[in-house]
Amino acid sequence: MEPRVSLITLGVEDLDRAQAFYEAMGWKRAKASVAGEVAFYQAGAVGLVLWGYRSLAEDARVAPSGDGFRRSALAHNVRSKDEVDQVLAEAAAAGGTVTKPAEDSPHFTGRTGYFADPDGHLWEVAWNPSFPLSEDGALTLPG
Repeated sequence: MEPRVSLITLGVEDLDRAQAFYEAMGWKRAKASVAGEVAFYQAGAVGLVLWGYRSLAEDARVAPSGDGFRRSALAHNVRSKDEVDQVLAEAAAAGGTVTKPAEDSPHFTGRTGYFADPDGHLWEVAWNPSFPLSEDGALTLPG
């Protein structure tokens, strides 16, 4: 796994309220956003994602409350479909827990899976051809 964070996803209680807050602070919503479901914002070389916390927990296959979920997830985007499986295997071998095995994504054209580090912090590993990575690994959101 390359030492890089592609996206920081915040699980929010009220998506409209969260979007209003960030946009009042000057953040510009990217075209990749889906009204009423998820909002993406370019934040330098990474993306900030606002997503309902229940949807985020369901996507990571953890309970939406309690010890298994902290309402946030880091994302590590990769350059190929096969690399999703490779990074999840690396995480498991290093002592992490795969919470969602690699599968084709129902949310975008690509592949995704999740692992939790030994302290339970969630990482999504994703190949999303709509979110290109530069040579140095910087993510660029469309629009």
